[in-house]
Amino acid sequence: MARYTCSYIVSLPIAHLQPLLIELLQECNLDVQYYTSDYILAREVPGSVPFSKFVTIEVLIDKSTATETETKMNLVFKNEELPLQLDNHCRQVFEIIKQVIEDSRHWHLTKSLAG
Repeated sequence: MARYTCSYIVSLPIAHLQPLLIELLQECNLDVQYYTSDYILAREVPGSVPFSKFVTIEVLIDKSTATETETKMNLVFKNEELPLQLDNHCRQVFEIIKQVIEDSRHWHLTKSLAG
């Protein structure tokens, strides 16, 4: 199973972060399957890749450390594909979404803990 993670601290109150993330994921042609105030589950739209390469993205918003000006979020990208190559499909989706988040005009990244 391929799995990639990244974390960010953004200059945005928690109440504003979740709707903006849902919009951002949908703009990246991802289907938001489920969400709560501190969790979002999105998947690739079926039909573009085989099922084993189908990427699921979980966004965890850290309510325990959120302030009026900063919120931490963790993203987990995973699929059933064995990461036998460095440039596998899950890694490609990870890099694309990570770049979209870093380039977003909706917030200022206070700290990127992406890896």
